[in-house]
Amino acid sequence: MKIAIDGMGGDHAPKSIVEGVLLALEDFPNIEVQLYGKQQELEPYLKQHDRLQVIHCEEVVEGEDDPARAVRRKKDSSMAKILEAVTENRADACLSAGNTGALMAGGLFKVGRIEGVARPALATTLPTIDGQGFLMLDLGANADAKPENILQYAIMGYVYAKKVRGIDNPRVGLLNIGTEDKKGNDLTKQAFTLLKESNIHFIGNVEARDLLNNVADVVVTDGFTGNMVLKSIEGTAGAMMSMLKEAFMSSGKTKISALLMKNELKNLKGKLDYSEYGGAALFGLQAPVIKAHGSSDARAIYSAIRQASVMVEHHVTEVIKETIAKSQEQ
Repeated sequence: MKIAIDGMGGDHAPKSIVEGVLLALEDFPNIEVQLYGKQQELEPYLKQHDRLQVIHCEEVVEGEDDPARAVRRKKDSSMAKILEAVTENRADACLSAGNTGALMAGGLFKVGRIEGVARPALATTLPTIDGQGFLMLDLGANADAKPENILQYAIMGYVYAKKVRGIDNPRVGLLNIGTEDKKGNDLTKQAFTLLKESNIHFIGNVEARDLLNNVADVVVTDGFTGNMVLKSIEGTAGAMMSMLKEAFMSSGKTKISALLMKNELKNLKGKLDYSEYGGAALFGLQAPVIKAHGSSDARAIYSAIRQASVMVEHHVTEVIKETIAKSQEQ
């Protein structure tokens, strides 16, 4: 399978992108990588590989570029070219750690929506205390949503959890302010009814405080709420690690304690590490489009490539198409 990768997107590009690509090529013999970017900037980190093709691009979509216009205006940018490669069937999936809004807008404009999908959703796997993780969507592709959109998010998330994460019958929960059936606003109440009548394994409402306790395998919500919850989780995890570090480095006695607990602290950090889960997938498009975290290191890029390859291998886009079509017939 062929994966098109934006070599210029992200805080640590192109170094971390190239290093992640090389790691993935060593471990995944079934993939070929098309790496797009400025040749002269990629060159210092490259190694010769028979499954790596480097395609030079003159332009780069920057973080401050207008998301709605960036890909259209910068037609020779690495981001525009990876989307073009997927659209023209020269690649099976694409990946970027660059401007999130530009990638989403470009994905809609170039790759296009699956027929029947009203609004694509941004989804990622977040950590849980037991290490299993859960899929959450929408994380900001759409600030507003209708009940029908929430149902489609649930269907797409269910397919992904089953096909990519290998969960036999994924539990789908609706994010709400309480677990009772009648809780919430008009959106969640109507979405609850649709989800309950669907053929997926809907377990009811779930609260934000229970997300990290593996209360569900898939959690659905509107993009505005999802993005705030995501950033709250990221911010809280980062703050806790900083406070732990400050506490353990405060005196000689605590430094010795930290040394004795080195492995346990490393395991804790690993549970909260986004790099092990890959990137955020834009569900509902005609091909897999993966958004890696802007601060991705080589390991995170490696995981995002693995995620893209598994989505292609298990025909996730095709299964979503079929499932959405069947749901509309019912």
